[in-house]
Amino acid sequence: MPDPIFSDLYRDTEHLTWSSTEQVLRRARQRTRRTRIAAGLSSAVAVAVVATGGVAVAGRTDNSPLPPPAASRTSSSGIPSPTGNPTPTGEPSPSASPSASPSTSGRPSGAGGSAVPVAALLRASDLPSGYRPAGDDLDGDWSLDAVATRCTNSPPPSTVDHQAERGVVFRADGDRTVIERVRRYTGAEAEVEVRRFVRLVTRCQPEFSLWERNFVGDQSLLVAQESEGVFTSWLVLRQGDLVAEIWLGRSTTLDGAKPLAQRAAERLCAGTNAC
Repeated sequence: MPDPIFSDLYRDTEHLTWSSTEQVLRRARQRTRRTRIAAGLSSAVAVAVVATGGVAVAGRTDNSPLPPPAASRTSSSGIPSPTGNPTPTGEPSPSASPSASPSTSGRPSGAGGSAVPVAALLRASDLPSGYRPAGDDLDGDWSLDAVATRCTNSPPPSTVDHQAERGVVFRADGDRTVIERVRRYTGAEAEVEVRRFVRLVTRCQPEFSLWERNFVGDQSLLVAQESEGVFTSWLVLRQGDLVAEIWLGRSTTLDGAKPLAQRAAERLCAGTNAC
């Protein structure tokens, strides 16, 4: 018995008319030509699109370069850069113009600045004849604090810090010396420092004697130490936030101390707004 598949195939194709071999080949050649023509048309369209894009680029009016393709836009480190334009962060703030730094005490410059000006110090013309400037080396045990270390009762330590200081030394024949140191304090600390000197002198009696007090300026002290009729004396003066400590050396009298204190107080006014 014939295979049913072949029987069905014979029945379906029994009455078909088969094309000749020449016809089959001709149709195959026609199909090939149509395929080539279609491919050529596609290429022409692609070229036209590219050319049109080039014309559009050439017609840009802002003269800005086109961004490269996202795939090729990389940073120098090889990390791709963002494909979008960066978002503006606002106008750059103008750089601040340099300005003078305020003093730590809030005072203006000049007479009320934080430094101690030279004009606030004594001059040779303020002293008796024969004294001349001898620099600003303040080393030595001339100050009240230094001498007070030899007192029976230890002097009270200073509890305030000064902002600035400046000093001057004068010398005359016969080893006569005058030393001045001016310090600037903040707030009410200058007044506190002068009161400390009062306690220092009081506790160191009889080594020290407080001869005069508050005779010039905002606050003032005339302190002396006597030995066999020879006085070693100091002046402590305050004008505003400036405190001057002056060592007058040794002499047989204190007559010239108070006039010198008056001149020193006037000089201090050049360094403070309190006068």
